[in-house]
Amino acid sequence: MKMRLALIPGDGIGPDIVAEAVKVMGAVGTKFGHKFDYSFYLAGGSALDSVGVPLPESTLLGCQDAEAVLLGAVGGPKWDHLAGEQRPEKALLGLRGGLGLFCNLRPALLYEQLSDACPLRKDLIAGGLDIMVVRELTGGIYFGERGRNEHGDTAFDTMAYSIPEIERIARMAFEIAMKRNKKLMSVDKANILETSRLWRSVVNSMASEYPEVEVDHMYVDNAAMQLVRNPRQFDVIVTENMFGDILSDEASMITGSIGMLPSASLRSDSFGMYEPIHGSAPDIAGKDLANPIATILSVAMMLRYTFTLSEEADAIEQAVGKVLDEGWRTGDIMSEGMKQVGTKEMGSLIARNI
Repeated sequence: MKMRLALIPGDGIGPDIVAEAVKVMGAVGTKFGHKFDYSFYLAGGSALDSVGVPLPESTLLGCQDAEAVLLGAVGGPKWDHLAGEQRPEKALLGLRGGLGLFCNLRPALLYEQLSDACPLRKDLIAGGLDIMVVRELTGGIYFGERGRNEHGDTAFDTMAYSIPEIERIARMAFEIAMKRNKKLMSVDKANILETSRLWRSVVNSMASEYPEVEVDHMYVDNAAMQLVRNPRQFDVIVTENMFGDILSDEASMITGSIGMLPSASLRSDSFGMYEPIHGSAPDIAGKDLANPIATILSVAMMLRYTFTLSEEADAIEQAVGKVLDEGWRTGDIMSEGMKQVGTKEMGSLIARNI
């Protein structure tokens, strides 16, 4: 099978970790008889430095022509002084909107080998954590009308959702719940927000299409508390854009290993953009210190969701588990008695275990 990929290394450690993901894809290709056709593109700060805009038209067109996108990281303090429209992070919003990526999947998985890194009490995580946050990605307050009044002393941001927007993200969440433990928690603020009341009514109306799925609702403030009080009650969480942004970051941090967690941004067909959830960490860029595992696991998600290659995805995830079992660690997940390696060696170890 030949796969056509757009690679966006981006800023900071982005090029370091994407290089290791390519190494692992090479091992997958050799073992399973696949070929990966790569095209590299600029986005974020690197694009600003080269061509003056965070998302060049050539990058968006190249991604539209690919079957999937693998992104490293964008942004960094170097560009913090820029105005909003010129910030590197605008590339992310442009890619999501321009590629129609309305569904963001953020798994929060606590690896047994790294359980000591979890900040929660042991009794709260007994049996492990495996939460999937399904976040709506192209609507809500991040994409609504915004501005300031003529005096500049009052600002507004508008949250808006339509029934079709809610239906399509809810359907993705129901389908994922069907493949997992048939439990779905919809998170909103229906006691205050009209958009949340519409959200809840749409989710309830769709529940009849999935009678096997147990559906519950929770206000977002309670959900934030429950994630640290009793995280094992959650399996699949579906929520709107801003709530999902906040809750998925919280869920990732309770695993204690942000450098381990991948993500997928999907649309209604097989196309997706895949990236680690961590930032660009420019202070360690090019020093062979970054953890490439989240990016490598993003490749596993790409193989599973875009190319429906579950065996190949499983092979990557099992290779990561084996490397952790053997005691290999990058600096961010290092603990006493383990063996520390750099970015390149971690990528090579995983590739050799496929």
